[in-house]
Amino acid sequence: MAGHQSPHNNSKINLLNMSKTKHIVIVGAGPGGLCAGMLLSQRGFKVTIYEKNSEVGGRNRPIRLDGFVFDTGPTFLLMKYILDEMFLLCGKQSEDYLEFIKLDPMYRLLFSDREVDVYSDRDKMRAELQRTFPEGSAGFDRYIKQEGERFRKLYPCIKRDYSSLKAFFSWDLIKAVPYLALNHSVFSNLGKYFKEEKMRLVFSFQSKYLGMSPWECPALFTMLAYLEHEYGIYHVKGGLNKIAAAMAKVIAEQGGAIHTNSPVEALVIEDKVVKGVRLQDGTVVEADEVVVNADFAYAMTHLVKPGVLTQHSAEQLKKKDYSCSTFMLYLGLNKRYDLPHHSIVFANDYNTNIGNIFRKKTLTKDFSFYVHNASVTDESLAPEGKSALYVLVPMPNNESGIDWDNICADMREQVLDALGKRLGMADIREQIVCEKIITPKTWAAEENVFMGATFSLSHKFSQLLYWRPRNKFQELDHCYLVGGGTHHGSGLPTIYESARISTNLICQKYGVSYSEVDCRPAPV
Repeated sequence: MAGHQSPHNNSKINLLNMSKTKHIVIVGAGPGGLCAGMLLSQRGFKVTIYEKNSEVGGRNRPIRLDGFVFDTGPTFLLMKYILDEMFLLCGKQSEDYLEFIKLDPMYRLLFSDREVDVYSDRDKMRAELQRTFPEGSAGFDRYIKQEGERFRKLYPCIKRDYSSLKAFFSWDLIKAVPYLALNHSVFSNLGKYFKEEKMRLVFSFQSKYLGMSPWECPALFTMLAYLEHEYGIYHVKGGLNKIAAAMAKVIAEQGGAIHTNSPVEALVIEDKVVKGVRLQDGTVVEADEVVVNADFAYAMTHLVKPGVLTQHSAEQLKKKDYSCSTFMLYLGLNKRYDLPHHSIVFANDYNTNIGNIFRKKTLTKDFSFYVHNASVTDESLAPEGKSALYVLVPMPNNESGIDWDNICADMREQVLDALGKRLGMADIREQIVCEKIITPKTWAAEENVFMGATFSLSHKFSQLLYWRPRNKFQELDHCYLVGGGTHHGSGLPTIYESARISTNLICQKYGVSYSEVDCRPAPV
């Protein structure tokens, strides 16, 4: 571990005493809030987390139905080494808390005319591309080499904070500017490597992880598929929700406190300084710093009184661009289906489907969807011989004005029809034991997601880096942000990085020393 110490330090004993006298309140026990709580409690701060739900995890928490277990949101664990780093920074090993299963093939892609299994094993991937595409694997090695170089140039920029112009204008970023490919989208940038549209989609559908269209997603994210091929995709036994439970356990071991069923009603603010939080039951909790892990736009419009904010007032937030939403179907099935762990099914006309979601904000009967059939890998998620099936359909966010109360039942039928036609699950209706549905309206009304935009603010370039809400929130003192709405953006690894940045900024403020680790494997 490389040590980092503030120039103002006098002695480690004094620093530890200082951190113990500082109370950090965290709003929300989602992935970012838990990760920040884990790091801050390890560094000696008094940490208290308030969570509205009965279980920790936010959108990373479990859904339990009649013996079946589903992840609410994230199901892909990418860049596992970042999670490993968070545990190491607390003197822990992630493997002591979690059981990881590497998936290879990572997932199956289903087009109307072919299926492609995607491997992290390079030889198997080349063979699969040769089998499924006329142009074969000619561009694959060039893609891996050049996108790997892009990632290595941009990685130092991703790990920085952008809380000031000085932090923004770094030598790391200046060196990385040519790799930003500012005049391209992910889809157009992939034209350097692959000719056929479907070949490009194999390496660009990952834009959906950011809630964006590959035709609009900034070209710097062309490296997303590279990250899968370089570092692999993992499942956690019991579901990715187990990560949240493990982090909560570490926080408890380190003396932190987590209060579930404790919604925060408002930030307590005096002269744009956050003094603490007021809970829904009226209790006021004072804090030296407050870390906000709630959905960013929701927090600014519901936890802050009107008139306090200017740059992020309700009126200004409505002008921002937001990600898409999702229609979720969680099915407990009375049968074990032999489907891959991850399947991505493309609409017959993917371009039109994407345009309807992001530009027109309308529905279409020709839609893409994702199916998570983790029971095929992990028998703990469903009773013996049964399946816990998770289905995600990208949808317009609530700017669409779609009346989900009226169309929810019809959408469910369309999704079940699509599972029958595209995945051979013709008997699925007869096999349903239990189910739960989350619509874009539900995301907003029950999960406190602004506009139902599941992936938060859009990741267009004008809403990234310095132009995204900053880890040290620019409008309120003693307020820090973690989660998908701040730098770096959505996705578990980037959310963990947001927690690390915000935690480091708090430590720097109070002159508390901390360590750095780098578990990134050497390139294959």
